[in-house]
Amino acid sequence: MFLKSITKGILMFFSITFLLISNGFTDSYPSKPIKLIVPYGAGGGGDTTSRFIADLATDILGVKVLVENKTGGGGTIGIGAVAKSKPDGYTIGFISTSPITIRPHFMKMPYKPLDDLTYLGQFVSSPMPVILRSDSQWKSFEDMMAFAKSNPGKLRWSTAGQKGGPHMAMLAAFKQEGASTTYVPFKGGAKALAALLGKTIDMAVISDFAAPLSAGKIKIIAESTPERNPSAPDQKTLAELGYPLSPAIFFGIAGPSGLSKDVIKKWDSTLGQIMKSKKFIDLLKKLKATPSYANSADFTKSVNADYSAAGKVLAGVKF
Repeated sequence: MFLKSITKGILMFFSITFLLISNGFTDSYPSKPIKLIVPYGAGGGGDTTSRFIADLATDILGVKVLVENKTGGGGTIGIGAVAKSKPDGYTIGFISTSPITIRPHFMKMPYKPLDDLTYLGQFVSSPMPVILRSDSQWKSFEDMMAFAKSNPGKLRWSTAGQKGGPHMAMLAAFKQEGASTTYVPFKGGAKALAALLGKTIDMAVISDFAAPLSAGKIKIIAESTPERNPSAPDQKTLAELGYPLSPAIFFGIAGPSGLSKDVIKKWDSTLGQIMKSKKFIDLLKKLKATPSYANSADFTKSVNADYSAAGKVLAGVKF
């Protein structure tokens, strides 16, 4: 009887110890550096905002959040790496509209956007204007389109990523008008902007427009997202101009599928605090981006809705 009681006591001791240790591990997230994969090149809007988020999250979480640029495939290579990572919260990534809700409808992807990712939060709704150099021969979108129609292949243009939302929106517009143009691919908006300013291309559709607009180097002739650009409120959206595709652009953070509720809750709290940071708000004003926060649950719902809506529109546009 005595030995039986001792045995029960030992078993209870180890059971309680195991539970305490397990809870300790859960509560300790994060206990080591976190990798934040940015699937675009350095210097663009996604990279810049991600680095600010990494710095602010480092202060909030008490561990280093380290940015790693993993480019290629219009963002799909980096996001694929996030999707394939261990679901422990120590590898997350920056995501945007095109490789999540647009490109998967007509390209083979290294991930399934609705199955292979956990959406941790949205922090920006970004304008994506159609821009020209200030000294461009064209005064308006209509002028540029008229040139494209009468000069097949001579209009050279680009976006931040091939076959993304802005790329497909402009292709749909050119197709509707029967215009033949030359698309020049670049890895990221910063490189597309440099090509525009260097006169390698004539037009770009990118989010990296704030600094050159303020410096008077570019002009906005239309907006490719559903809402007019606050920096050029008189310029119409592609939808207002009568074209079929005008996708919303979001910036957010995601991890692999299977992240624990504790990790999701931690990032809900962290991103919520970051959105209130004056440093981050000032950055978004400088980039002329719109703060737009959604927690994990709401972001997941909006991604699913945007994916479905984009699929219906793209199915009706034959490229």
